[in-house]
Amino acid sequence: MPYISSSLRIATQARLAALSAAVVAACFTVSPLTVSPANAAPVSESPAAAVLDQPLTELRGTLPGGGQYVLHEPTRWNGTVLVWNPGYGGSPEAAAAPSSTLRSWLLSKGYALAGSTAAAAGGWGVEGLIANQPALLEVVRSELGEPSSVVAWGSSMGGLTAVANMEAHPRLFDAALPLCGSVAGAVPMLNGSLDGAFVLKMLLAPGDERLELVNIQDEPTRQAAFREVLDEAQATPAGRARIALAATIAQLPVWTQQNAPEPSPRDYAAQQEQLYAAFMFGVISPRQPLEERAGGNFSWNTGVDYARSLTQSGQEKMVRSLYAEAGISLEDDLRTVNSAERITGNPAAVAYMQAYATPLGDIDGPVLSLHETGDTAPTVSQAGTYAERVRRNGDNALLRQAFVDRPGHCNFADAEIAAMVTSLQQRLDSGRWSNLAHPAALNRLADRISEEDNLGRGGSFSAFQPPRMLRPERTEAN
Repeated sequence: MPYISSSLRIATQARLAALSAAVVAACFTVSPLTVSPANAAPVSESPAAAVLDQPLTELRGTLPGGGQYVLHEPTRWNGTVLVWNPGYGGSPEAAAAPSSTLRSWLLSKGYALAGSTAAAAGGWGVEGLIANQPALLEVVRSELGEPSSVVAWGSSMGGLTAVANMEAHPRLFDAALPLCGSVAGAVPMLNGSLDGAFVLKMLLAPGDERLELVNIQDEPTRQAAFREVLDEAQATPAGRARIALAATIAQLPVWTQQNAPEPSPRDYAAQQEQLYAAFMFGVISPRQPLEERAGGNFSWNTGVDYARSLTQSGQEKMVRSLYAEAGISLEDDLRTVNSAERITGNPAAVAYMQAYATPLGDIDGPVLSLHETGDTAPTVSQAGTYAERVRRNGDNALLRQAFVDRPGHCNFADAEIAAMVTSLQQRLDSGRWSNLAHPAALNRLADRISEEDNLGRGGSFSAFQPPRMLRPERTEAN
């Protein structure tokens, strides 16, 4: 029977003495807070409204290795603790859920919620987040008792951290729920970005030294220069065709903008507009802070055949049509790119990004992931490569992947996330997936949660087969 407690106790000196010596030494800023219902997202009257309006309790403190933590206890604990991992460049204050409305809903359903920041707040904090998990869970056990299930979850970089935690701490985590996560990891994600930037530069401005590809010295100037080159190219048919090629090599989807309808399959001009609009966010992402964290360049393109990449992209017809319309030779451009001097990675930096993190797909518990098909950072191909790794490890029965067919990055409705949490909990309770992660089942569950508990309902879960990444490799030797 799970441990049941009515509220978090104020951490007195006697309570702190019960913690391990390391946690006692570091958790010196513990203070309970009450979050007023006025600060929570408003909800209309529903069967669950009275529960959601109850005051929430918080316990905050500092972890031994640095970084802040937060812990929320429900009125009646169901035994499961959800451990939240933040996305890239998140708030310096620890959070335990993606929204205040979801936090209230989860507490009303009996979930304990915990979360932390890395010691070095912001940026690519995967290393610090992984390192903080044992101490964070020690706080949970001290305050609540032994959990029956511990679930790692998070969004974007936090989704990657969630699955990385499953591999780094297999005895601590029972399951993972990555949302819009770069689950295949940092190395292939950033190699894909390098490929797109490399093609764009070699075809549009090969001599422009401002367009730094790796070993970045001036990120703001780099960003501004890529923006300038991109915008100038978009004004001509030849430039538009070359942007489409570069974006396709980076595996950007052709529906990326939430305020635009999905382009029809043969409306290549509209598809190109979507690729152009997403290029800076999806391809020219900031590299300098990551290289500083890793100690050098972690990306390479040695041995890559970009003509082969185009053939395998699934968007070759669109690119060829735009090239024909512009009256330029695609084959000549591919020869130009393939003959350009290549980039090698720094082995130590690559090893860092493998560790923090490029998962192996070796899991001991259930993983349920959620992606938008039109996400650009990471692209949905991350899901395909992660699934392939899991299959290679013989763990395919543990993995399920869900998709909503729309553009955007981490723009899930609260009812969609609530349905994912509920389905994963049912999998933990029953030991079987059955049809829990089937799109129809998830849609029914999200509809019911939205109606009963007044949570927002966005789109629909859809059947989708994600492609694998064009660059799924983890090491340069691959």
